[in-house]
Amino acid sequence: MRSLNQYQSFFQYYLSENAFMQSPSELYEPVNYILSLGGKRLRPLLALMGCELFDTAIEKALPIAMSVEIFHNFTLLHDDIMDSAPLRRGKPTVHMQYNVNTGILSGDVMLIYAYDFLMKIKDENISSKLIKIFNKMAIEVCEGQQYDMNFEIRNNVTINEYLKMIELKTAVLLAAAFQMGALVGGASEAEAQHLYEFGRNVGMAFQIQDDILDTYGDPEKFGKKVGGDIVQNKKTYLVLKTYQLANSSQQADLQQLMNTITADEVQKIEAVKSIFNDLNIREEAEKTMTNYLNIAFQHIDDTPLSIERKNYLKTWANELMMRSN
Repeated sequence: MRSLNQYQSFFQYYLSENAFMQSPSELYEPVNYILSLGGKRLRPLLALMGCELFDTAIEKALPIAMSVEIFHNFTLLHDDIMDSAPLRRGKPTVHMQYNVNTGILSGDVMLIYAYDFLMKIKDENISSKLIKIFNKMAIEVCEGQQYDMNFEIRNNVTINEYLKMIELKTAVLLAAAFQMGALVGGASEAEAQHLYEFGRNVGMAFQIQDDILDTYGDPEKFGKKVGGDIVQNKKTYLVLKTYQLANSSQQADLQQLMNTITADEVQKIEAVKSIFNDLNIREEAEKTMTNYLNIAFQHIDDTPLSIERKNYLKTWANELMMRSN
């Protein structure tokens, strides 16, 4: 198996070779802009990794890697518009760098190109499976985004509802990338399904870790405004777990804070964090994150992969949970 840096370099070269240089530039320049902001390239990495578990010729998975990276950034572009987010990966979001209408239209064309790259897989037996997996994933991501928006105006969101939302909005894309890469590499459908479940559960842990970092991350490393979820009154895992564990006084304080728009964002963030700290909410979230990782590892153990490959995947997932952004 290649190193993570090798996967990233391999994909980065393909990305640069397939930059959007066509006209009109007003449509495609924002596409290149958001793709140039970098990030972990987690989804294309999973597609390539999934392929190499079964075939060393990972170039065959590059169109899938490109497809999922374009789709992921399309969702980020539109999410940032919905959230009025000023920054993405430490840089101005597309709608701030250009304008909202440009962001919407450039996002639309990205979705179309995500399918265009997926169709570069010419094996008809595999391509039909890939389209089915991709369509299911894309629909679920939209459903997850709608649930996320619904939760903004509901005061009775449960932890189970939240976990379902992050499964749809975040985890299924990681899972599908891994599954599609494995199928192109020659995995059986049963093997690819185990890898889907591995990716899905790692995705759940990843999003809970993201919730933790949003509150407790280093602003210099996180790439987004720390405490942004609190400022926007988002019902993250940390908030919902607090409601579950808090006494009536703490619940009332948190509810007042999370239903208030204030000019003093720093004070609000610190007040909410103080309640989190009193109830050891960060530790509770980390326990749940670890539980999802353990489920992911069980799915890897249930595959016929070699011990070396299983350990590679487990090490990668553990290191992912130690990230700072």
